[in-house]
Amino acid sequence: MSAHFEQNPADVLARLGALREGDAPTHGGRVLSYVYDSGVAELDELAASAIRAVQPVNALDPTTFTSVAAMEREVIGFARAVFHGDEQVVGTVTSGGTESCLLAIKTARELWRADAARRGIPADTVVPRILAPSTVHAAFHKAADYFGLRLELVPVDPDSGLPVAADFAARLADADDVALVVLSAPAYPHGVLDPIAEVSALAAAAGVSCHVDACFGGFVLPWWPGLDAASWDLQLPGVTSLSADLHKYGYAPKGASVLLQRGRDRQRQQYFATTGWPGYPVVNSTLLGSKSAAALAAAWAITQTLGGSGFARLTESCARATAALADAIAGIDGLRVVGHPTGPAIAVAADESVPAERRVDPHHWADQARAHGWQLQLQPGFTQSDGTRLPATAHLTVTPVTESRLAELTTALVAAADEVRGVPAVDVTPLLASLGGAFGGALPAALDAASAFAVLQAIGLAPDAEGSPGEGPADAALPERLAPFLALVEALPPAVAEPLLTELIARLVEPA
Repeated sequence: MSAHFEQNPADVLARLGALREGDAPTHGGRVLSYVYDSGVAELDELAASAIRAVQPVNALDPTTFTSVAAMEREVIGFARAVFHGDEQVVGTVTSGGTESCLLAIKTARELWRADAARRGIPADTVVPRILAPSTVHAAFHKAADYFGLRLELVPVDPDSGLPVAADFAARLADADDVALVVLSAPAYPHGVLDPIAEVSALAAAAGVSCHVDACFGGFVLPWWPGLDAASWDLQLPGVTSLSADLHKYGYAPKGASVLLQRGRDRQRQQYFATTGWPGYPVVNSTLLGSKSAAALAAAWAITQTLGGSGFARLTESCARATAALADAIAGIDGLRVVGHPTGPAIAVAADESVPAERRVDPHHWADQARAHGWQLQLQPGFTQSDGTRLPATAHLTVTPVTESRLAELTTALVAAADEVRGVPAVDVTPLLASLGGAFGGALPAALDAASAFAVLQAIGLAPDAEGSPGEGPADAALPERLAPFLALVEALPPAVAEPLLTELIARLVEPA
């Protein structure tokens, strides 16, 4: 062992292996969110080799590391062709969907400010709006917060998960303060495709930019059976930008996404450049400065290898599995699929049309499926600005590997439903009352770190500060069943729920 080392590298890697044993499985299709398993081992090996080849490269400067420019140029070219962009469409590879969304909003803000100045609108006193369905990804909430815009959420129909185009038309009637319209392809919560053709045309008529967030489905929808690309991609003249994640259905490792913009002058607004310091001139196309080329190299290698025909074959597998899974869930008494999903995601809610004793609460169902070895994603109910309520759901992301596990998965989902049918949703009223008592009669309007931690302790979710060095304090953080916690999150006002969630995650990584 080198004299420079404090620990034996083999021991360090052994501990890493032990830590990884506590992770959810990333292959095999048992986790129906977060991971995108192509089921093709050669692609994983290809990605690993590509990453190793660029391990020391700094993608900050493509003039020094020219491979970065070549790979990004070819990935953007592939994406532009897939999404039917013309020669005016240019783009950037980013670190993930959130960064793509942030940059789309930053671009829209800069363009709105310039236009406001030309029209004599006082940009320093007017807060520009982003119009989006209430199902738009949380990344746009984050972008609005970071860049000082106001996100105006358009309600969707609780049964279909879709917004009505006329609701956008009403909000665009006075468009002076609207910087951007955002639509999803598809929307992550329910897997349904927003009315992009209709709304992008309304935006164009009002002189407002329109971004299509295809981060989730971008690299699967172009080959989805029966879907006309002209209904959602850059063929639509009103679509001015589009984002799609390469680390989802592009099957690359985290994190790689692509942001396409219609027009060079538009795209240049996302850049940051300065010569206002005595060091090297800084030009950044993304939020990051120094950055790894690893995910870019992996995405480049995979897109080069698969090509359109390879993606088409993997998409066919996703489509068959999604259809079969939707049919299986539709046949489970007490559950219903929300809307008509377009793409490889399904949201499942309780079927309110049947008597209570036959209903299946989706969160109890997801918890029970976990007991059978399958992880679904729990999504809380949500009250929209018009007072309508979107139901609590369980979300299932389908990948190519799902098809080979359909029989096992369907058997588990049916068994889980049978085991919790008729069990009512968790009632957290007694818990809220007891928590309020601990704070002198009612929960505070907002929680600081200490108060949030006290709530976590009271509900048994506080990380264990006494965890062993090999395990860490995270081991005691989450219960086996998440339905009670989701019910609490759903019942609490955001000013309380959000600090509570923040404290839970923040404490997980604090040194013991």
